[in-house]
Amino acid sequence: MTPPTTERPRNVLVIMTDQHRVDTIGALLAPGAKGVHTPNIDRLAAEGFAFTQAMTPTPICTPARTSLLTGAAPFRHKVLANHEWNIGYQTELDPSSWTYTQALRDAGYNVGLVGKYHVGEANPPSVFGMDDDSFEGATNPVGNPRYTQWLADNGLPPVRITDAIRGTLPGNRPGHVLAGRLQQPLEATFERFLTDIAIGKVREYAAEWHSNATPFCLHMHYFGPHLPYVIPDEYFDLIDPDDIELPASFGETFLNKPPVQQNYSTYWSADSFDAAEWRKLIAIYRGYVAMIDLEVGRLLDALEEQGVREETSIFFTADHGEFTGAHRLNDKGPAAYDDILNIPMLAHVPGVSHHGQSDAFVSLLDVPATIMELAGLDQSLVVDGRSLLHLAWDAQTEPWRRDIVTEFHGHHFPLQQRVLITPEWKLVVSPESVNELYDRVNDTNELVNRHGDPDVDDVRKRLATCLHTILADRGDKAFANWMLATTDFDVPMTAISHQDYDAVEGND
Repeated sequence: MTPPTTERPRNVLVIMTDQHRVDTIGALLAPGAKGVHTPNIDRLAAEGFAFTQAMTPTPICTPARTSLLTGAAPFRHKVLANHEWNIGYQTELDPSSWTYTQALRDAGYNVGLVGKYHVGEANPPSVFGMDDDSFEGATNPVGNPRYTQWLADNGLPPVRITDAIRGTLPGNRPGHVLAGRLQQPLEATFERFLTDIAIGKVREYAAEWHSNATPFCLHMHYFGPHLPYVIPDEYFDLIDPDDIELPASFGETFLNKPPVQQNYSTYWSADSFDAAEWRKLIAIYRGYVAMIDLEVGRLLDALEEQGVREETSIFFTADHGEFTGAHRLNDKGPAAYDDILNIPMLAHVPGVSHHGQSDAFVSLLDVPATIMELAGLDQSLVVDGRSLLHLAWDAQTEPWRRDIVTEFHGHHFPLQQRVLITPEWKLVVSPESVNELYDRVNDTNELVNRHGDPDVDDVRKRLATCLHTILADRGDKAFANWMLATTDFDVPMTAISHQDYDAVEGND
């Protein structure tokens, strides 16, 4: 049976990386930029559409990945922390939760996930409608029996690491391992292992598409380039450190910033590396991206070989970014900078999309909404996202969002933040710490906190009023109520729970 010809292809491939900075992708940089090597991701961008202002709903793995599955912001789905570093939050997604993957399965799709899942421990992908080729862990689980058996079956050497790079903690104690040389050939890497599994799923799903028109949605979730950057020599040394410019925010002083940022810099031993060592670490990180890019190319080639490339929409994105030296920080965490909020977002819908870029605010939450529309399903079930088709291809029926809200609930420790981002400004509200306001036009590196600057008092109040309105309207009322009592802006304190008593104040 010949697959149906549709205006919008029904098959979907979602490629997701972990802790991926946007400045590691050549297509998102100025022509001729040095220190990047991503020809396959760049090819995907050339064939599709790149969103330069894509934001994660939260810069922590499990909450962000749960948001992708459910189409809901973290405050709504309540999965607020990684189970490995849980400080008392919920880390498991309720099995009764709506997910777009189950909706696709119910609509007759083959749905699969290969690689990193990281949505709790109790309910695997199969609970939410997916064929399960997932692996537990925050980083490559190189001790997994399926991987070690694959190495043995293919005559490949086991994992061995040399030249580990680690910082120094107070008291001259060894800090976290940030990178190391992997003494395996490329063919033995965990990334190659995952891609081989995914190619097998492409072949399986493509056969069913060709034989009985069963559509598919395959998710390929790599664990990298999450630290530690443990990669073979050829990628460890691929990028010349002399081609690396230190982040412009590397000179961060943490003046008038939340104290937790300085503490987090200490936690990651940022100041135990000199400038040359940081350039090498950044080069290794970009080498890791280049290694993943090679595997992305193999996956794209598999679609072509199976005759489904032109019937498959492709999304490339990440759960969040990474600091990698920016603001003298590493990893992700308690600092609402674009380094970890801004994520790669590339979309290619054959026959519908055209190449180009958009600086509109889009979210990871928009991916499930777009996929629902491509499948002919009700995208309104994605409560906090919106189909990108109505933006990228000039078909929107109402104006696109003019700003975007992100949130943070803690990592290693509890920390509540809500963030409003506009083209010109970013407001960060932290009830237990220092609020922040950044000029995104004149201070693109977010070095100067202007929250207390009287010259922009009207901006601060306007943004705070806007953020409060958004939070109250979407149901994030607990934080909105806190803002009423603690934030200086022109909204009367009438919405908090004691309003009945306030109304009769002074009465006997």
